[in-house]
Amino acid sequence: MPRVLVLSFLLVPVLEIMLIIQVGEAIGGWPTAGLLAAGLVAGGWIVRREGRRAWHALNAALGRGELPERELGDSALVMAGGVLLMIPGFLTDVLGLLFVLPFTRPPLRRLFGRLAARRLAAAQDRAGLFPPGTNVPGGFPGGFGAPGQDPFGGAPGPSGESGPSPRGTVVQGEVIHDDDRS
Repeated sequence: MPRVLVLSFLLVPVLEIMLIIQVGEAIGGWPTAGLLAAGLVAGGWIVRREGRRAWHALNAALGRGELPERELGDSALVMAGGVLLMIPGFLTDVLGLLFVLPFTRPPLRRLFGRLAARRLAAAQDRAGLFPPGTNVPGGFPGGFGAPGQDPFGGAPGPSGESGPSPRGTVVQGEVIHDDDRS
């Protein structure tokens, strides 16, 4: 993934400049500058309108006590689209519009959701946190240990609490806080 980001940071400006030059040769310099300025203004207007709509939907879902998955995805896409629209260039404007427009957001939200779930699963596999075949209550595959154990592998104690069993020599004692010194 870092290679993709580095390549995109290197290639996108080159592609944008090439595209601006091509458009400038086809329609002229001033009309090209006008198109870029119009894209910036239109993008700002769309981001403001759709951002407000996404914000109200997010607040409404939270007010109903629902988990705002769709609303959070829409808000993230609108913010990313806004950043892309504010960058001068035709390629980033097209990508930004895809992120911001209400009829293109649902497929992009599903695509990015699947990509995020795949990356999360790969990270969990690399970290070895979740053994295959176990489930976490949050719906993520994997688990933190056998049923009845705490996340650190401790077995339930006599009171039903789970905790890590101490290793080494245990010395019984009492902690005295000497906070009342003058």
